[in-house]
Amino acid sequence: MSAAKTKAQSLINENAVVVFSKSYCPYCNATKSLLSDLGAKYEAVELDLIEGGSDIQTALQDISNQRTVPNVFIQQKHIGGNSDLQGKKGELPGLLKAAGAL
Repeated sequence: MSAAKTKAQSLINENAVVVFSKSYCPYCNATKSLLSDLGAKYEAVELDLIEGGSDIQTALQDISNQRTVPNVFIQQKHIGGNSDLQGKKGELPGLLKAAGAL
């Protein structure tokens, strides 16, 4: 397993909610706003600001079959991108509570 894939997987495993993001991405910002508005605790990994971010993004393709950001995981389960998360607004509080993020 590549170092980037190991890093991505450990971030997913160690955080109840993790958002793989890019600081300039409006969809990423919408995802983080939604989680913040709900009062959720989450880990945002800004792939454009960390060393090896593009390698981690490539590794996420293997893990989740999604290369685009935001790439959201709740309780180690791949949720998808911003539109997937926004589509789950109704069930999101329950998912976040179950994950211990609320």
